Amino acid sequence: MKMIERLLYYAGNGFDPYRNLASEQFLMETVPGCCCTMYLWQNKNTVVIGRNQNAWSECRTAELERDGGRLVRRLSGGGAVFHDLGNLNFTFVAGAADYNTEKQSDVVLAACRRLGIPAEKSGRNDFLAGGRKFSGNAFYTAGGRSCHHGTLLVDVDMDNLSRYLNPSKEKLESKGVASVGARVINLKELCPGLTVPVMRSAMEEAFAEVYRLTPEKIPDISHASRVEELYGRNRSWEWNYGRRLPLSFLCSGRFAWGGAELRLEIDGGVIKDADIYTDAMDWSFAGPLRAALTGCRFSLDEMTRRVREAGCSESIREDICRMLSEQEI
Repeated sequence: MKMIERLLYYAGNGFDPYRNLASEQFLMETVPGCCCTMYLWQNKNTVVIGRNQNAWSECRTAELERDGGRLVRRLSGGGAVFHDLGNLNFTFVAGAADYNTEKQSDVVLAACRRLGIPAEKSGRNDFLAGGRKFSGNAFYTAGGRSCHHGTLLVDVDMDNLSRYLNPSKEKLESKGVASVGARVINLKELCPGLTVPVMRSAMEEAFAEVYRLTPEKIPDISHASRVEELYGRNRSWEWNYGRRLPLSFLCSGRFAWGGAELRLEIDGGVIKDADIYTDAMDWSFAGPLRAALTGCRFSLDEMTRRVREAGCSESIREDICRMLSEQEI
């Protein structure tokens, strides 16, 4: 491992998760040798999922979208996390030969010490305070460079965190990587009056303290041509939802005309097979509904649109749409 000779610091200047993660990848791709870059950033009302996770297994996507939130896939592994403006995200990037997760982790611990917070590292991925998790970390390497990023829960809305990240496991069976639940805590509970700007300042000071170097500030890169290219990928449906990770979905309901059970097999975010079981006297609606849903994106808006266009009675169509709308998709 080489000695770090230079520190760079970049402060994110917007809350768009697609652009923020594009900026992170750009910083990783361009970090000089013998240098470590720290990037501090925030997302507004966002669920970030790991590289190999099924969006629907980890997040109530329809509810998040109805509330104006966004879902984005990152390049690293690990579980799903919720970001709002009470959360500060950190990223360290360096060449693989210069990368030191222990020292990078020491920056977080030193920042907490400055605030009087008794923090400790737990395993490879988490930081704890009072036995509860306030930071989850993830890692990846590409092109001879490495990235270490994570969350710092300062004053996150825990109700939203719980609401968006807990879909029904009975209705969804995924072959992707599942998140692991943990008891979490806001650092503000341990340091009354703590704000994200104060946490940001503590991280900046700790970065210089741990490496014993003065960081150089990077000017705005948020609209660099490479960032724009990565931004386009990050905001695409194909990137966030369309990965080839099989998913099974089940829902059922009882109506004036009878009961119905809907079973869907999804891959790449598209319904590959739809089965409809019913005890209704007139079961002929099952065929048109099956045809309408097969090949459809697994999106509540798209599915209800297809159902309403199916060749069966209006009452059945509306009941099926209402049943879908009640699910934690």
